[in-house]
Amino acid sequence: MGLVGSGEFTPATERVDTALLEGVPRRVVFLPTAAALEGTERIRYWVDLGRAHYERLGVDATPLMVLDRQDADSADLAAQIAGAGLVYLSGGDPTHLASTLAGSRVGGAILEAWRTGTSVAGCSAGAIALTQTVPDIRHRRGDSVAGLGLVPGVRVIPHFDKIEQWMPGAVQWAIDSTPPGEHLIGIDEDTAIVGRPRLWQVMGRGCAWVLESAGSPVGYGDGAALALS
Repeated sequence: MGLVGSGEFTPATERVDTALLEGVPRRVVFLPTAAALEGTERIRYWVDLGRAHYERLGVDATPLMVLDRQDADSADLAAQIAGAGLVYLSGGDPTHLASTLAGSRVGGAILEAWRTGTSVAGCSAGAIALTQTVPDIRHRRGDSVAGLGLVPGVRVIPHFDKIEQWMPGAVQWAIDSTPPGEHLIGIDEDTAIVGRPRLWQVMGRGCAWVLESAGSPVGYGDGAALALS
């Protein structure tokens, strides 16, 4: 499992993808779903970037064009998940991504692949959607949507080292919105946590941060182990 703050399909995260592909088939299925509302040019950008990235790594990669709920309920598209060593959700709108995939055939295929040993990763919106609950951090509304639930008890703030420049007050809003008993993790750009829901390793140029309602965030740099109770 990989939760990435930013930098999908770039040299900055090649080491993350290499780690996620250890011991599994060297076949990737990647979904540009989170960017679907941004238009065809942006979707094409992510597809081209993903293909070029995995070509550099010498890995077979298939873009899965799940753009809306109808696509997500396609049996043919869901079947393409089978046999993948890595399923990757790239960035964009986390609530659209989660609403599209959660409870769908494609979402179910991702969960089944994860249970049987496939690596699953998400970057930015993709990382948020892999958790159990997806808050609307873009608009800071009270309503949340259900995520895929592969990482229960955790909420993620991607782009953590830059997010306050774009969305002042977003970090405190996320802290205030996180219920007791759940962990809030900030992940810097070009940085990931890789592992399992309770034990992670930090990889990248930045840090992963554990945020609590009071006190300063605690940062974990490249190579550090991050254990969540």
